[in-house]
Amino acid sequence: MAFLDNSGDIILDAVLTDTGRMRLARGDGSFQISKFAFGDDEVNYALYDKNDVNGSAYYDLEILQTPILEAFTNNTSFLKSKLMTIPRTNLLYLPVILANTSLKSNLNFNSEEGGAIYVVTADTTTQAASTNIDNIMDGIPGAGISTRPIGLEQGLQTTEIPPSFTLDPDLVENQYIVEVDNRICQLADSSKNIAPVSFIDDDNIASYFISRGAGAGAFIANGQGQNSDQPVDNAKTPITGPRGTSFKFTLRSSIQLQTSTYLFTKLGTTKTSGGLTGFLGDYYFIDTNIRITGGQTGYRTDIPVRFVKKV
Repeated sequence: MAFLDNSGDIILDAVLTDTGRMRLARGDGSFQISKFAFGDDEVNYALYDKNDVNGSAYYDLEILQTPILEAFTNNTSFLKSKLMTIPRTNLLYLPVILANTSLKSNLNFNSEEGGAIYVVTADTTTQAASTNIDNIMDGIPGAGISTRPIGLEQGLQTTEIPPSFTLDPDLVENQYIVEVDNRICQLADSSKNIAPVSFIDDDNIASYFISRGAGAGAFIANGQGQNSDQPVDNAKTPITGPRGTSFKFTLRSSIQLQTSTYLFTKLGTTKTSGGLTGFLGDYYFIDTNIRITGGQTGYRTDIPVRFVKKV
């Protein structure tokens, strides 16, 4: 890995993804570039200085001279902040996606030594040791077993526009892309029905494309706002402005987590009794992130999750 010197001419450094390299290596004509993406992960826009005494040509000079990472192919490490194109020039705010722990029907964060995190049990024995069902998700399989889901709200995070304002259709998320570690868990709805996986990459990251429509009602609904599926309650949503949609999901622990401690000892660690809020006894745990990306705006948020298994 290296930095590119962009102090002079503009350099375009493009690489193929791992999937693209695999198809190119086949040599059977299946390699066709159909999509590309740009990102600005390294750029700090706070460096823009409109008060620079040297004039307007220097306002963004520090930004333009920021060292840029050389392109690399690992999809889990690059392009976390993808650029998007919006033809409209009258937008003052862009939508965000935020976790909602205010509704009683949604799962709450646990407050641990590493900060707020969602906790999911790996098997029935671990679930039986839970002392706070409001803060711990049941990750045990079984269609029809209801559990409190992880809830997210989408909309404009501003007090300048009232929540009663109808969010423009091109800013409403009607598709969410969820990425999870396929070794650890699967995506499911509130009744533990597993969603069909769309793609599993070479790093064992499973991508789920959940679009609004038939079969997705358990995942996507209208947000708390105008023409909402639920009444407006400003105290029970993290979105302060107009609302788009809400997205809810649960997680099912993988077979490996349910039946063995191998991944816990390889990827996780062990905690003694009392180290986890709402749980009794010693336990193994693995920390991971669930990545949610809006299909319309490309806004991305990471949800911290801890899978626990009783020793």
